[in-house]
Amino acid sequence: MAEVEKQATKGPSFVRATTTVAKPPETNGDLEMEDGRDADEGNDQEIRMSDDEDYFLDDVATKIKAKPVPWEGYQRAGLITSDELALIKRVDRQPRPKVESILVTDGPQYALLYLTLLKKIERVDTMQNILVLMGDCLLGIAHIGQLDTADYRPDHDERVELFLNTAKIDPELPYIPFLKTLESADEWVQLKACQIVTTFMSAEHSELQPFQYSPLLHAISGLIQGSSANGRDVAVQSLEALLPRSEIRRTVWEKPELVKGHSDPGPQMTYQVSFCIWLLTFETEVAKDINKWKLKRQYDIIPILTEAAQSAVKEKVFRVILATFHNLVEKAPASNLPAMLVVKLLPFVKNLSTRKWTDEDIVEDIQFLKEELTANFQSLTTYDEYTSELSSGHLSWSPVHTSDDFWKENASRLSERDNEQLKILIELLKTSNDPIVLAVGCYDIGQYVQFYDRGKK
Repeated sequence: MAEVEKQATKGPSFVRATTTVAKPPETNGDLEMEDGRDADEGNDQEIRMSDDEDYFLDDVATKIKAKPVPWEGYQRAGLITSDELALIKRVDRQPRPKVESILVTDGPQYALLYLTLLKKIERVDTMQNILVLMGDCLLGIAHIGQLDTADYRPDHDERVELFLNTAKIDPELPYIPFLKTLESADEWVQLKACQIVTTFMSAEHSELQPFQYSPLLHAISGLIQGSSANGRDVAVQSLEALLPRSEIRRTVWEKPELVKGHSDPGPQMTYQVSFCIWLLTFETEVAKDINKWKLKRQYDIIPILTEAAQSAVKEKVFRVILATFHNLVEKAPASNLPAMLVVKLLPFVKNLSTRKWTDEDIVEDIQFLKEELTANFQSLTTYDEYTSELSSGHLSWSPVHTSDDFWKENASRLSERDNEQLKILIELLKTSNDPIVLAVGCYDIGQYVQFYDRGKK
């Protein structure tokens, strides 16, 4: 079929767009988290691309629209029907107001048409054209009846439903046609496909099945690990929109390459990645394990987020990080409170409580964390402090390590419960690359041997 298509559409392909970035999909506000917080809360309009990046998307889309597609050639080759040709000619390269007036009355036909064409067509330049038409259809309009001065707005809910409803006609729709676009070597095609499929999935009313979302998550994983900044931006934006869905959170948690992301993010990416982590922590399993250094994945998220918050300037960064800490404490206190005390989150939160905040959620989260951390701190013995350090994986030259009195009283306790704490210490020495952790750990082994007779054995 690809060869037939090539013959039917003679002419050079559209120049590949390598600097395009898609506009971020909106998080579905209809999906509410378990504790009553809306998944879209705090997101609002803040996760936005810069004007320059919007320009790239619009610029490439304009170039795609300007290049004619030989639809008659497709019809002569038997790749599209005469009815499909008639429909596409009504909107192909037509002024936007005219197209909108057609979609107002014939929207369902065109949603089915675009997906059917995408399913059939193999040429990259034609797929680009179809994706642009589909994207324009999804934009919708704010003021029907004033088409000459219409205010176009993204991800119009009614238009998304038109595409989702095609599943009633063909069970492979709307997702199967996107398989080849999500794997496309053309960056613009892949990014635009990610954007559109994410829009569909975040609006689905029933639970998504693995065959529907797995190809998209595979594409997102490749973009996150890739070298393209545009690709990483679109991938993270897609995750933001998808993670309010529990089935996506559970699947993403099983894919370390999606959770780890990439190093050295800028301020906006820090916020967006933190937002994704916040969404993940609504799963109790994630909240319990995401900070454990003993797991092979070693996300060690509490020190990372604490450092990000300490260097943050904008309220939205504080909001999402504090909300993440709230989830971690509320859903898995035993797993996370010790690590928070080790990174000295309590004095940091106390400092934050003295500031003026415009966001009530920040004030509430600060108060919650201050109360929980204070209560936990006051009940700690010196041995509890030590085991908290061990469990966090972050050893430092705190007083408990250098105090002979501490070791005289507690060295033997490392061997309790089948040498539980001793095994953690030894495992830490085997796995850590931090010179301070290794130095303190070796010193602790020496203290254990010195102050516990059986330790020599």
